[in-house]
Amino acid sequence: MPVIRPARPDDAPGVVALRAVVHPYLVRGVESTRRMIAQPPPEEDWTAWVAEADGQVVGWASAYRNSQTSEPDVGEISTLHVHPAHRSRGVGTALLAAALGHLRVIGARRVLTWSQPESLPFARRHGFTPSRELRYSALDLQPAPPMPEPPPGVRLLPAAELDPRRIHQVDAESSLDEPGDVPTDAMGYDIWHHEVWDNPGLDRAASTVAEVDGTLAAVSLVKRDGDRMWSAFTGTVPGHRGRGLAGLVKRAALHRAALGGVRVAYTSNDGANAPMLAVNARLGYRPVATQWSCLRELT
Repeated sequence: MPVIRPARPDDAPGVVALRAVVHPYLVRGVESTRRMIAQPPPEEDWTAWVAEADGQVVGWASAYRNSQTSEPDVGEISTLHVHPAHRSRGVGTALLAAALGHLRVIGARRVLTWSQPESLPFARRHGFTPSRELRYSALDLQPAPPMPEPPPGVRLLPAAELDPRRIHQVDAESSLDEPGDVPTDAMGYDIWHHEVWDNPGLDRAASTVAEVDGTLAAVSLVKRDGDRMWSAFTGTVPGHRGRGLAGLVKRAALHRAALGGVRVAYTSNDGANAPMLAVNARLGYRPVATQWSCLRELT
Protein backbone atom coordinates (compact mmCIF):
# COMPACT_ATOMS: atom_id res chain seq x y z
CA MET A 1 0.00 0.00 0.00
CA PRO A 2 1.48 3.38 -0.97
CA VAL A 3 2.07 5.92 1.80
CA ILE A 4 -0.42 8.81 1.99
CA ARG A 5 1.22 12.07 3.10
CA PRO A 6 0.84 15.84 2.68
CA ALA A 7 2.13 17.11 -0.66
CA ARG A 8 5.45 18.96 -0.76
CA PRO A 9 6.64 21.48 -3.37
CA ASP A 10 9.27 19.06 -4.65
CA ASP A 11 6.46 16.62 -5.51
CA ALA A 12 5.45 18.89 -8.40
CA PRO A 13 7.26 17.00 -11.21
CA GLY A 14 5.76 13.70 -10.04
CA VAL A 15 2.28 15.20 -9.74
CA VAL A 16 2.47 16.57 -13.28
CA ALA A 17 3.74 13.25 -14.62
CA LEU A 18 0.87 11.42 -12.90
CA ARG A 19 -1.69 13.89 -14.25
CA ALA A 20 -0.36 13.35 -17.79
CA VAL A 21 -1.18 9.65 -17.46
CA VAL A 22 -4.65 9.96 -15.93
CA HIS A 23 -5.82 13.33 -17.26
CA PRO A 24 -3.76 14.10 -20.40
CA TYR A 25 -6.21 16.87 -21.36
CA LEU A 26 -5.45 18.96 -18.23
CA VAL A 27 -2.74 21.61 -18.41
CA ARG A 28 -0.83 22.73 -15.32
CA GLY A 29 2.95 22.78 -15.50
CA VAL A 30 5.55 21.97 -12.89
CA GLU A 31 6.11 25.55 -11.75
CA SER A 32 2.39 26.25 -11.44
CA THR A 33 1.97 23.04 -9.45
CA ARG A 34 4.97 23.80 -7.25
CA ARG A 35 3.64 27.25 -6.44
CA MET A 36 0.16 25.88 -5.74
CA ILE A 37 1.63 23.54 -3.11
CA ALA A 38 4.10 26.04 -1.66
CA GLN A 39 1.78 29.07 -1.70
CA PRO A 40 -1.83 27.88 -1.46
CA PRO A 41 -4.59 30.31 -2.39
CA PRO A 42 -5.53 32.67 0.45
CA GLU A 43 -8.85 32.18 2.23
CA GLU A 44 -9.34 28.63 0.95
CA ASP A 45 -7.62 26.43 3.60
CA TRP A 46 -6.20 24.54 0.62
CA THR A 47 -4.37 21.28 1.37
CA ALA A 48 -3.14 18.45 -0.84
CA TRP A 49 -1.94 14.89 -0.38
CA VAL A 50 0.03 12.44 -2.48
CA ALA A 51 0.25 8.67 -2.46
CA GLU A 52 3.89 7.62 -2.74
CA ALA A 53 5.18 4.19 -3.72
CA ASP A 54 8.89 3.40 -4.22
CA GLY A 55 9.67 7.10 -4.36
CA GLN A 56 7.08 7.80 -7.07
CA VAL A 57 3.88 9.85 -6.84
CA VAL A 58 1.05 7.45 -7.72
CA GLY A 59 -1.95 9.37 -6.33
CA TRP A 60 -3.09 12.93 -5.64
CA ALA A 61 -5.97 14.85 -4.15
CA SER A 62 -6.52 18.39 -2.90
CA ALA A 63 -9.30 19.82 -0.76
CA TYR A 64 -10.29 23.39 -0.01
CA ARG A 65 -13.04 25.84 0.74
CA ASN A 66 -14.81 27.32 -2.30
CA SER A 67 -14.22 31.02 -1.74
CA GLN A 68 -15.77 32.15 -5.03
CA THR A 69 -19.39 31.39 -4.20
CA SER A 70 -21.89 33.03 -1.89
CA GLU A 71 -23.27 29.62 -0.98
CA PRO A 72 -22.01 28.90 2.55
CA ASP A 73 -19.81 26.00 3.69
CA VAL A 74 -19.00 24.52 0.28
CA GLY A 75 -15.87 22.40 0.15
CA GLU A 76 -14.27 20.95 -2.95
CA ILE A 77 -12.04 17.98 -3.67
CA SER A 78 -10.05 18.53 -6.82
CA THR A 79 -8.57 15.96 -9.19
CA LEU A 80 -8.44 12.93 -6.93
CA HIS A 81 -6.70 10.36 -9.11
CA VAL A 82 -4.57 7.26 -8.83
CA HIS A 83 -2.14 5.74 -11.31
CA PRO A 84 -3.82 2.80 -13.12
CA ALA A 85 -1.13 0.38 -11.87
CA HIS A 86 -2.00 1.18 -8.24
CA ARG A 87 -5.80 1.06 -8.32
CA SER A 88 -8.06 -1.33 -6.40
CA ARG A 89 -5.68 -1.24 -3.44
CA GLY A 90 -7.44 1.35 -1.29
CA VAL A 91 -5.31 4.30 -2.41
CA GLY A 92 -8.24 6.36 -3.69
CA THR A 93 -10.25 5.61 -0.55
CA ALA A 94 -7.35 6.73 1.67
CA LEU A 95 -6.89 9.97 -0.29
CA LEU A 96 -10.63 10.65 -0.13
CA ALA A 97 -10.68 10.03 3.62
CA ALA A 98 -7.87 12.55 4.11
CA ALA A 99 -9.68 15.13 1.98
CA LEU A 100 -13.04 14.66 3.70
CA GLY A 101 -11.37 14.84 7.10
CA HIS A 102 -9.81 18.17 6.20
CA LEU A 103 -13.11 19.55 4.90
CA ARG A 104 -14.82 18.60 8.16
CA VAL A 105 -12.15 20.45 10.13
CA ILE A 106 -12.64 23.66 8.12
CA GLY A 107 -16.42 23.49 8.51
CA ALA A 108 -17.59 22.38 5.07
CA ARG A 109 -21.11 21.00 4.99
CA ARG A 110 -21.47 20.30 1.26
CA VAL A 111 -18.78 18.71 -0.90
CA LEU A 112 -18.29 19.05 -4.64
CA THR A 113 -15.89 16.93 -6.65
CA TRP A 114 -15.47 15.56 -10.19
CA SER A 115 -15.30 12.04 -11.49
CA GLN A 116 -14.40 10.36 -14.73
CA PRO A 117 -17.29 8.20 -15.98
CA GLU A 118 -15.51 4.95 -15.10
CA SER A 119 -15.01 6.19 -11.53
CA LEU A 120 -18.66 6.99 -10.86
CA PRO A 121 -19.23 3.66 -9.03
CA PHE A 122 -16.43 4.66 -6.61
CA ALA A 123 -18.04 8.08 -6.12
CA ARG A 124 -21.46 6.56 -5.46
CA ARG A 125 -20.05 4.08 -2.94
CA HIS A 126 -18.70 7.03 -0.99
CA GLY A 127 -21.98 8.91 -0.89
CA PHE A 128 -21.62 11.19 -3.91
CA THR A 129 -24.39 11.79 -6.41
CA PRO A 130 -23.50 12.65 -10.04
CA SER A 131 -24.87 16.03 -11.06
CA ARG A 132 -23.55 17.75 -14.20
CA GLU A 133 -21.58 16.67 -17.25
CA LEU A 134 -18.31 18.49 -17.98
CA ARG A 135 -17.01 18.17 -21.53
CA TYR A 136 -13.32 18.44 -22.42
CA SER A 137 -12.16 19.22 -25.93
CA ALA A 138 -8.98 19.91 -27.87
CA LEU A 139 -7.94 21.99 -30.87
CA ASP A 140 -4.78 21.63 -32.96
CA LEU A 141 -3.11 25.03 -33.44
CA GLN A 142 -0.51 24.28 -36.07
CA PRO A 143 -0.70 25.95 -38.47
CA ALA A 144 -1.75 28.99 -36.47
CA PRO A 145 -5.36 30.06 -36.95
CA PRO A 146 -5.79 33.53 -38.48
CA MET A 147 -6.14 36.63 -36.33
CA PRO A 148 -9.78 37.79 -36.47
CA GLU A 149 -10.64 41.24 -37.76
CA PRO A 150 -12.61 43.10 -35.07
CA PRO A 151 -15.67 45.14 -36.05
CA PRO A 152 -15.61 48.95 -35.79
CA GLY A 153 -15.35 50.21 -32.22
CA VAL A 154 -13.79 46.97 -30.93
CA ARG A 155 -10.12 46.52 -30.02
CA LEU A 156 -8.48 43.17 -29.17
CA LEU A 157 -5.90 43.84 -26.48
CA PRO A 158 -3.39 41.46 -24.88
CA ALA A 159 -3.91 41.17 -21.13
CA ALA A 160 -0.28 42.17 -20.59
CA GLU A 161 -1.15 45.75 -21.58
CA LEU A 162 -4.00 46.17 -19.09
CA ASP A 163 -4.55 46.80 -15.41
CA PRO A 164 -5.38 43.40 -13.87
CA ARG A 165 -8.17 44.97 -11.82
CA ARG A 166 -10.03 45.76 -15.02
CA ILE A 167 -9.60 42.20 -16.28
CA HIS A 168 -10.80 40.81 -12.96
CA GLN A 169 -13.95 42.89 -13.25
CA VAL A 170 -14.71 41.41 -16.68
CA ASP A 171 -13.96 37.89 -15.43
CA ALA A 172 -16.15 38.30 -12.34
CA GLU A 173 -19.11 39.84 -14.18
CA SER A 174 -18.96 37.27 -16.97
CA SER A 175 -18.91 34.38 -14.47
CA LEU A 176 -22.05 35.35 -12.57
CA ASP A 177 -24.35 33.11 -14.61
CA GLU A 178 -21.79 30.42 -15.49
CA PRO A 179 -23.58 27.04 -15.33
CA GLY A 180 -22.58 24.95 -12.33
CA ASP A 181 -23.61 23.33 -9.07
CA VAL A 182 -22.91 26.51 -7.11
CA PRO A 183 -22.88 30.12 -8.34
CA THR A 184 -19.58 31.85 -9.06
CA ASP A 185 -20.67 35.16 -7.56
CA ALA A 186 -18.04 36.01 -4.95
CA MET A 187 -14.81 36.18 -6.96
CA GLY A 188 -12.75 38.62 -4.92
CA TYR A 189 -9.81 40.45 -6.48
CA ASP A 190 -7.12 39.21 -4.07
CA ILE A 191 -7.72 35.52 -4.64
CA TRP A 192 -8.23 36.08 -8.39
CA HIS A 193 -4.89 37.91 -8.51
CA HIS A 194 -3.23 35.02 -6.69
CA GLU A 195 -4.80 32.17 -8.66
CA VAL A 196 -5.04 33.77 -12.10
CA TRP A 197 -2.86 36.83 -12.59
CA ASP A 198 0.14 35.58 -10.62
CA ASN A 199 -0.12 32.01 -11.89
CA PRO A 200 3.24 31.13 -13.51
CA GLY A 201 1.34 29.46 -16.34
CA LEU A 202 -0.73 32.51 -17.33
CA ASP A 203 0.25 33.69 -20.80
CA ARG A 204 -0.52 37.40 -20.52
CA ALA A 205 0.59 38.06 -24.09
CA ALA A 206 -1.86 35.52 -25.52
CA SER A 207 -4.73 36.18 -23.10
CA THR A 208 -7.00 38.65 -24.87
CA VAL A 209 -9.59 41.22 -23.84
CA ALA A 210 -12.12 42.95 -26.10
CA GLU A 211 -12.52 46.68 -25.54
CA VAL A 212 -15.74 48.18 -26.90
CA ASP A 213 -15.78 51.97 -27.10
CA GLY A 214 -13.31 52.16 -24.22
CA THR A 215 -15.03 49.58 -22.00
CA LEU A 216 -13.69 46.07 -21.44
CA ALA A 217 -16.43 43.68 -22.50
CA ALA A 218 -15.02 40.16 -23.01
CA VAL A 219 -11.99 38.11 -22.03
CA SER A 220 -10.24 34.87 -22.97
CA LEU A 221 -7.51 33.75 -20.56
CA VAL A 222 -4.71 31.40 -21.59
CA LYS A 223 -2.66 29.21 -19.27
CA ARG A 224 0.08 27.17 -20.86
CA ASP A 225 2.71 24.55 -20.22
CA GLY A 226 5.26 24.39 -23.01
CA ASP A 227 3.43 23.76 -26.29
CA ARG A 228 0.09 22.97 -24.60
CA MET A 229 -2.45 25.53 -23.40
CA TRP A 230 -5.64 25.68 -21.40
CA SER A 231 -8.42 28.16 -22.07
CA ALA A 232 -8.88 29.08 -18.42
CA PHE A 233 -11.98 31.19 -18.98
CA THR A 234 -13.74 32.88 -21.86
CA GLY A 235 -16.73 35.11 -21.28
CA THR A 236 -18.58 38.31 -22.05
CA VAL A 237 -20.18 40.71 -19.58
CA PRO A 238 -23.99 40.49 -19.83
CA GLY A 239 -24.53 43.92 -21.39
CA HIS A 240 -22.35 43.09 -24.41
CA ARG A 241 -23.57 39.60 -25.26
CA GLY A 242 -25.06 38.59 -28.59
CA ARG A 243 -22.35 40.32 -30.63
CA GLY A 244 -19.92 37.41 -31.03
CA LEU A 245 -17.32 38.88 -28.67
CA ALA A 246 -16.58 35.62 -26.86
CA GLY A 247 -15.69 33.91 -30.11
CA LEU A 248 -13.71 36.95 -31.19
CA VAL A 249 -11.48 37.09 -28.09
CA LYS A 250 -11.01 33.34 -28.07
CA ARG A 251 -9.90 33.27 -31.71
CA ALA A 252 -7.48 36.11 -31.02
CA ALA A 253 -6.10 34.34 -27.94
CA LEU A 254 -5.64 31.09 -29.87
CA HIS A 255 -3.88 32.95 -32.69
CA ARG A 256 -1.47 34.66 -30.27
CA ALA A 257 -0.82 31.43 -28.37
CA ALA A 258 -0.06 29.57 -31.60
CA LEU A 259 2.40 32.26 -32.67
CA GLY A 260 4.06 31.78 -29.28
CA GLY A 261 4.61 28.08 -29.94
CA VAL A 262 1.46 26.41 -28.60
CA ARG A 263 0.55 23.37 -30.67
CA VAL A 264 -2.65 22.15 -28.99
CA ALA A 265 -5.32 23.92 -26.95
CA TYR A 266 -7.60 22.30 -24.37
CA THR A 267 -10.73 23.57 -22.71
CA SER A 268 -13.77 22.37 -20.77
CA ASN A 269 -17.42 23.38 -20.69
CA ASP A 270 -20.44 22.51 -18.64
CA GLY A 271 -22.75 20.38 -20.76
CA ALA A 272 -25.46 23.03 -20.39
CA ASN A 273 -23.26 25.90 -21.59
CA ALA A 274 -24.67 25.90 -25.11
CA PRO A 275 -23.18 29.28 -26.19
CA MET A 276 -19.56 28.32 -25.46
CA LEU A 277 -20.03 24.80 -26.79
CA ALA A 278 -21.23 26.37 -30.04
CA VAL A 279 -18.23 28.74 -30.11
CA ASN A 280 -15.84 25.84 -29.64
CA ALA A 281 -17.58 23.76 -32.30
CA ARG A 282 -17.19 26.60 -34.80
CA LEU A 283 -13.52 26.86 -33.91
CA GLY A 284 -13.04 23.17 -34.64
CA TYR A 285 -12.53 21.74 -31.16
CA ARG A 286 -12.91 17.96 -30.92
CA PRO A 287 -14.23 16.10 -27.84
CA VAL A 288 -11.56 14.25 -25.83
CA ALA A 289 -13.11 13.37 -22.46
CA THR A 290 -15.97 13.92 -20.05
CA GLN A 291 -16.25 14.16 -16.29
CA TRP A 292 -19.20 14.48 -13.93
CA SER A 293 -19.56 16.81 -11.02
CA CYS A 294 -20.58 14.90 -7.90
CA LEU A 295 -22.13 16.17 -4.67
CA ARG A 296 -22.63 14.92 -1.13
CA GLU A 297 -23.52 16.31 2.25
CA LEU A 298 -20.81 16.15 4.91
CA THR A 299 -21.81 15.12 8.41
